[in-house]
Amino acid sequence: MFSKILIANRGEIACRIIKTARKMNIATVAVYSDADANTPHVKMADEAYHIGGSASADSYLKADKIIEVAKQTGAEAIHPGFGFLSENAAFVAAVEAAGIAFIGPASYAIEVMGDKIESKKLAGEAGVSCVPGTPDAVSDIEEATKAAAEIGYPVMVKASAGGGGKGMRVIETEAELADGMRAAMNEARNAFGDDRVFIEKFVVRPRHIEIQILADGKGGAVYLGERECSIQRRHQKVLEEAPSPFISPETRKAMGEQAVALAKAVEYRSAGTVEFIVGADQDFYFLEMNTRLQVEHPVTEMVYGLDLVEWMIRVAAGESLTLQQSDITPKGWAMEARLYAEDPERDFLPSIGQLLRYREPEGEGVRVDSGVEEGGAISMFYDPMIAKLISFADNREEAITRLEAALDDYEIKGIQSNRQFLSAVLENEHYRKGDITTGFIASEFADGFQPSIPSGDIYNSLITMALSAVWEAEARHHQGEPEQHYVITDQAGTVTEAQIGFGAEGELGVVIADACYVISDIAEDGANHLIINDAPFAAQMQRDNHHVTLTKGSHRVHFTLYPARAASFLAHMPVVDENAGADEVIAPMPGLLTSLLVKAGDEVQKGQNVAIIEAMKMENMLQAEASGTVKSVHAKEGDNLNVEDLILTLDLADEAS
Repeated sequence: MFSKILIANRGEIACRIIKTARKMNIATVAVYSDADANTPHVKMADEAYHIGGSASADSYLKADKIIEVAKQTGAEAIHPGFGFLSENAAFVAAVEAAGIAFIGPASYAIEVMGDKIESKKLAGEAGVSCVPGTPDAVSDIEEATKAAAEIGYPVMVKASAGGGGKGMRVIETEAELADGMRAAMNEARNAFGDDRVFIEKFVVRPRHIEIQILADGKGGAVYLGERECSIQRRHQKVLEEAPSPFISPETRKAMGEQAVALAKAVEYRSAGTVEFIVGADQDFYFLEMNTRLQVEHPVTEMVYGLDLVEWMIRVAAGESLTLQQSDITPKGWAMEARLYAEDPERDFLPSIGQLLRYREPEGEGVRVDSGVEEGGAISMFYDPMIAKLISFADNREEAITRLEAALDDYEIKGIQSNRQFLSAVLENEHYRKGDITTGFIASEFADGFQPSIPSGDIYNSLITMALSAVWEAEARHHQGEPEQHYVITDQAGTVTEAQIGFGAEGELGVVIADACYVISDIAEDGANHLIINDAPFAAQMQRDNHHVTLTKGSHRVHFTLYPARAASFLAHMPVVDENAGADEVIAPMPGLLTSLLVKAGDEVQKGQNVAIIEAMKMENMLQAEASGTVKSVHAKEGDNLNVEDLILTLDLADEAS
């Protein structure tokens, strides 16, 4: 067995590999760029070496520099993780030429499986079901038209050297073929320097199902079930699970046996994944083989009780597989959510910056694979993944519930994340039924994502949480009895009256209409866990005096809590009018303008906080009623304003653009 390995990667996968190496008593060497000098994987490794600039081309793609560090440190093997050089056949050859073991397959397997046309040929020869399509690349439109007619529409034009959704076009009719093919070829040329494309059958209501395999390169090979990877956005996976709620045992066996046949055909060594497209009738067709560890490997590990990284290391060290197919049986259900630094409310724009607060969820059946920490930064130079959140339970429904709760517990502040969008997917009725395809997100979230205001008991429980926090602060910082009667408004203008007090046994309770919500603890800022009416309740809260923002699942609500004695001022609050006045922010009451949160030229979103007015010792947050750009500011901080004084005007965004 190796005594020291180098990890040619960064972030969460580098940390993941280090954890297994520690368990195996193997020393680790990390490499890092300028941007990663103080990141967790550097701190976790036994040794760490700087290899270049922040851009991956200046560091993590510098094969010669990485091999040089391996030699200097006496590392006997290199684990590439995923991405970067993990599927670079030339890198593998150079590593082996330097007398260093590569923790992955041989260069031949990587080279053949990395070419979609060659891999499809070999798969067909190995008896793997392949999508009907052209055997070779096509460039002539007339030739492509003839081939598409024989295959049958709809077809897909795909770049031979493609990946990540680039160089792909779905063609519904012959009339679309010429333009679609030219676009795919241009995109492939720009992205990969290779404009070869081929044409294949497009499967209706397709699912993306992949089979995990392990092979030792000596004839030993097994499959470890399937992963359901159909929840994708722009061909990038978002949520994965194992097993699939769709695949039958018979289909699983057939797919697994074909995956093993392909692995043996290329004398595969290490962990690998064979990807299939599966139609509504469970007919399946080979897509490609990923000759590396997959991002979503944890769900397989949880369900099958195996450490895939450990097996990669053991096989690379020359050990044979001791696993028999008959010994490999699934137990339970696992799900993985990919947390990205992106803003779903702004068409998933990347969000970079410092993690001002970062708290990972914990608990039974919860696993987090991450490579970040509080105070660290999400860099512009690399993939925007923050972490992978994995849940495990006895069945799918429980795994979903556990993942939902963990997402509610996950605190990420300082940047935007897709945390609430992931919750929205989990809450979707079609998703919960397992009725999904690769077009799920495009269909179910065609208009994008915006957090919603909840209703019913969830709404009232959020009021209860907010009110308990405000009430506790009042009791702690003020003399005399704190206020008991409150009026609460939300961003939609809904007004709710509530009363807070103690029950006969000293428990704190909130009465809303005819319903009573008894809580067992006082809420504090951050991720909150309360028992409300004997049931656990969790949500995240940010509080600024009596302005409280709460998020739970896909919901977000902004509450302003007024003592009942101040309720008369509600009549002076602006009424949201979608058709008039949205280009102006005015003072809703006499008061002191304590804060201007925007300036001329700033872009603002509907519902964004733009100013704070203080009146009767209470702060009132003013929000933009529409999205746009701040045209001009008509008041300054410290001004005493009268009702309807103009604070700022907006140039409204064109919603049709």
